[in-house]
Parts: sequence; structure tokens; C-alpha cells
Amino acid sequence: MFSKVLIANRGEIAVRINRALHEMGIATVAVHSEIDADALHVQVADEHVCIGGNAVSESYLNIERVVGAAVATGADAIHPGYGLLAENPLLVDACEAAGITFIGPDASALRQMGSKIEARSLMEQAGVPIVPGVWKAVTDSDEVLAIANEIGFPIVVKASGGGGGRGMRVARTATEVQQAFEGAVSEGERFFGDPSVYVEKYLDDPRHIEIQIIGDKFGNIVHLFERDCSVQRRHQKLIEESPAPILTVEERTAIGETAIRAARAVNYHSLGTVEGLFQDGKFYFLEMNTRIQVEHGVTEMVTGIDLVKEQIRVAAGEPLSFDQDGVQVRGHAIECRINAEDAAKSFLPQPGRITRWIEPEADGVRVDSGVSTGAEVTPYYDPLLAKLIAWAPTRAEATARMLQALEGMEIEGVTTLLAFHQRLLSSEEWASSETCRNLIENKQWLRATDRAPNLARA
Repeated sequence: MFSKVLIANRGEIAVRINRALHEMGIATVAVHSEIDADALHVQVADEHVCIGGNAVSESYLNIERVVGAAVATGADAIHPGYGLLAENPLLVDACEAAGITFIGPDASALRQMGSKIEARSLMEQAGVPIVPGVWKAVTDSDEVLAIANEIGFPIVVKASGGGGGRGMRVARTATEVQQAFEGAVSEGERFFGDPSVYVEKYLDDPRHIEIQIIGDKFGNIVHLFERDCSVQRRHQKLIEESPAPILTVEERTAIGETAIRAARAVNYHSLGTVEGLFQDGKFYFLEMNTRIQVEHGVTEMVTGIDLVKEQIRVAAGEPLSFDQDGVQVRGHAIECRINAEDAAKSFLPQPGRITRWIEPEADGVRVDSGVSTGAEVTPYYDPLLAKLIAWAPTRAEATARMLQALEGMEIEGVTTLLAFHQRLLSSEEWASSETCRNLIENKQWLRATDRAPNLARA
């Protein structure tokens, strides 16, 4: 087992990983930018190293400085968390060159799954169902139009290196094709350094279902059932829950088996997530996230398995501590992402200083946070402040518990999504297990989220 691990991340996930490592008796090293010198993830670590300026390119995305900090502090492993360098195979290469273990899959899996074009081609060969489309890079809008006429509108143009809702443009008619192509190319190049794009059929209002998987270096791969992440804005998740409220037992079993088949296609060993779209009883592969997910806590709450610790053990060469029969789902868990955003203003980021931060304390409620009173929310980084998770025996009870937790969470100094979550979870659409797209795309409804409804007590 490792003696010291450097956490190559910030915010709530760095705090979460730090806690798991300490519980395992492993020393921790935090890295930070200049503006993050007093951040919570720095305060809770045993050691910390400043690796550069405020921009992520100068600090958290600088592989040389991250690995250099690990070498300088004597860390024998690096945990990348999610985002930033988590799915960058160049970090894996640099770790190997420095004799440091990367807590994640090998570089081959990262490269195969990092290219959405290559990933879809590989999944098709493995017999994993994929959304209709063409799995090659398109070079101009005329080629996109020809594909759209073949598979039918609406279509979506996607950046090959995209993810997290970035690099996606929908075209519902021929007149929108050129704008969709240019937009996807631009975002792909800007955010991922890869301008290549491909085309697939766009499914209107599908469920977004993802399956948690984990594999060890001995060929054992299991799934930990699914999460429903259908409540999104601009293809970015807002609320996640497990189990998915709309699946039958047969559908749940089939989707789990599909996820394992996808993982075996790349000889996967680590924690990962197979994401897909579910519509009319059919599951279609979207992508495989080769890292821990933001919403992993939902799965932990219903299975009782600490995914971060298991991921660390696998990276250290240990076999999985459970098999498929050892994974059972109990009750229902819901996660709300507490972002520093104003839903009433189309989810506009809200930087500022947090003057009051009070977390709810109740049975079945968990808060994974990366800030506290006095923390500065800057425009340099993702606006996610915390994840509020509620568990109960049933979905209805979990919803009621979440509403109470939202009402009990106090944040002042910056606008957050607390009121938005209260209104959405109090809606008939949520109670009916809908995707709630009609609410999130309704500007009038969103404008009403600038105030909390106090519906939880009622």
C-alpha cells in the first residue's frame, strides 16, 4: 500500500480523497494555485505545494509541476480526482517515467476512451449498442448535412475529445447544420485541443443513465448498478439519483451486463463509469469516463461501498474486496449539486466571498464540500461548491429528506442553486420521475427560482 499520495485536484473532490486517504492511514500532499493557498483542500492535507498561477494552465493542468511536486515530497502515487488531468494519458506517462503510481486506469484505456470516435468504434466491435451515427471525423458542414439526410434530423455534432457537455451542438434542420458544425469544432479546439468532430442522431428527451464499474488488475470487473442523471442544463448534470426510477429489473440487469462488456473491451482496471442514453426500453452507449465521477457518493450511499478507497486499493495492486453478488442496492439516494450559480439568470456563475456556510446535520444526509465560511469563489474554476446527498428507504422519503436538508443549508455571500433545487424537487414533474427538461428550459419558471419557496416545512 502507498505511504504518501499527492492529490492533483482542488475543491470538494480533493477534500473527499484526502479524507479517504487519512482513514486508510496514508499521508497526503495537496497542490494549489496562488489564489488557492488558503483553500480548504490545502488546509486538510498533511503537506502542500504551490504549483503556479491562478489559471489552470499555469497550475492544475501543468503536468511537469504536478509530477515535480510529487517527486519533491516523496509521494509514491498521484490521485487525479475528476476533471483537470484525470483523463490525460500524458500524466500517466509522466508518472511512469518518475516511478510514481497513477491511481486510475492505464494510458491505453485513457487514449481509447478519450477519443469519442475511437471509443464508439471499439464499442460497436464489442457488441455494445450505440446511438446511430458515423464514427469518423467530418471535415465540413456539407459532410454533416449528408449524414443528417441519411440518419434523419435532429442530429448532434460532437467534439471527439469532448465531455461534460462541452463541444456539443444540435441541429434540428438543415439551416442549423453549419452553425452546429462550427460551434462544435470551436469548442473542441478551445477546451480539449482537438478540433475533430463526428455526427450522431440526437435523441429528444431521453433518460441519461450511467453505470458505475470497477475492475482490478486480475481481470475482475463488477458493476455497482446505475445512476439516473437526466436532470441537466446545457448537457451538464444538476441532480443525480440511484437507483434509476424508471428501469425494470430486466432492464437494470441488461444495462449492468452491457457496462461490464464495455469495460472488458479495453481491459479496464480502476474505477470508471459507462454513460448512455435510455429511450423506449433501449440503452445506447455514449462514453466511458475513466475516472471517479462527481456523483460517486450517490452509489456509495445505496451500496455502502467506499469507492475512493476501493480505487486506491486496486491501484496498489490489490484484488477487489467484493464480487458481483456482494453488491446490493438498499434504499434510494439523491444528490443535488450546490453550484455558485444563479438559475434565475440562466445559471450565470456567481463569484464572491462566502460570508456564512452552515451545513445540515441529519441522519441519511451527507455533504461533500470544498469550501467554508470566508472562502473566495473565483471565476478561475468550476462553480461547484458542494454536493448535498440524501438517503432514505424510498424515493419519496429521500426527496422529503433532501428538501429538509436544502432548507437547513445556509449559504450567504454568493448566490447558489439551493432555491432552484427546492423548487424542482417540489414539482410534480420530479414526483412523476420526469427529466424536468420542460422546467429547466422555461425561462419564466427559472426566474422564480431567485427565492426559496419554504416548501420543505409545508
